[in-house]
Amino acid sequence: MHLRGIRASDKQTPTACADVLLLSAASALADRCNMMLIRPVAAADLDALVELAGLAGAGLTTLPKDRELLGKRITKSVESFSANAERPGGESYLLVMEDRQSHRVVGACGITSKVGGFQPFWSYKIESVRFESNVINVRKDVPVLTILEEHDGPCEIGSLFLHPDYRGGGNGRMLQLVRFLLIAEHRDRFESTVVSEIRGVLDANGRSPFWNAIGQHFFGIDFAEADRLSVVNKKFIAELMPRHPIYIPLLPLDAQAVIGKPHPDSARAAQNLETEGFRFSGMVDIFDAGPVLSCPRAEIRTVRESRRVKIASIGAAAAGATEHMIATTRDRLFLACKGPISPHGSEGVGITGECAEALGVDVGDVVRIADLNPAPPLHMPKSV
Repeated sequence: MHLRGIRASDKQTPTACADVLLLSAASALADRCNMMLIRPVAAADLDALVELAGLAGAGLTTLPKDRELLGKRITKSVESFSANAERPGGESYLLVMEDRQSHRVVGACGITSKVGGFQPFWSYKIESVRFESNVINVRKDVPVLTILEEHDGPCEIGSLFLHPDYRGGGNGRMLQLVRFLLIAEHRDRFESTVVSEIRGVLDANGRSPFWNAIGQHFFGIDFAEADRLSVVNKKFIAELMPRHPIYIPLLPLDAQAVIGKPHPDSARAAQNLETEGFRFSGMVDIFDAGPVLSCPRAEIRTVRESRRVKIASIGAAAAGATEHMIATTRDRLFLACKGPISPHGSEGVGITGECAEALGVDVGDVVRIADLNPAPPLHMPKSV
């Protein structure tokens, strides 16, 4: 955060320094509490996306630190939203989170309706091979990594990043889960299985122990460069990736330790997906060994529980109103925000004026809603 009116040359007492810290914290909290709007990316967002990508660091493949590539991503997203596809054909939808007060783009998330085709979906499958000898009476199951090249792949969610100043207040969870409202509203546009490649573990210098143990020896480039090139063209993977199984116990211990483990910055995102019904697929990323989580589209909590409702009233939130994700149901313009929902029986629901203004909706319009923070299921004791 930048504080104006304070010069670097000013001598500050400990009390003044504490005041500055409090002001900074209060300002960051205010940012997090502002109304956030989720909307499709636009060409004018390029500079903001370049800034976000610079903050994201290595390993976030689908949000590359490359202005030209980001420009192409924006163009493809605009075309995908305009196409109004009837079935998944590799469309790429990129959403951004905008602070309604400052009109600043502070986050991004994306969905690819179907991966594969001429650019296959690559992963390692963790499997087990049994070795046994009757002579010495040994039977041992050894874990191996088997390369998978999927040309008829699933729907994939990715490109998730939120500016550090805006983390908290439910913004990260909203940015991550709002994609499932888009899927719920247009189910036929997305494959029936949804996956997410969670960023794998990197060291303090952005190096991947897993890449250094395997990929580095075959590709001759560092992890960051391989990660960048995989966005440009995946053909080099098919040309250089070893096809034989990799015996995990033969890898260095630091590489073994990160297989299937999320980057610390991505651990919360993985937990959120697990509460939505995603599970570890037994597959990992071929570069950093981050886990691939998977869930049938129809079983994703937000997709399953979200519903279309009519707006019955607009005004102040009623007592007991619960925080929901709220999205428009227009074909070519997807907008979403979070806010309190007040039930109005068979008539529909009430939303706040702030939410109505952000979404451009009025009484009588239909929106799709889903609980942002559902109560955990009750585990009742068995009957006796």
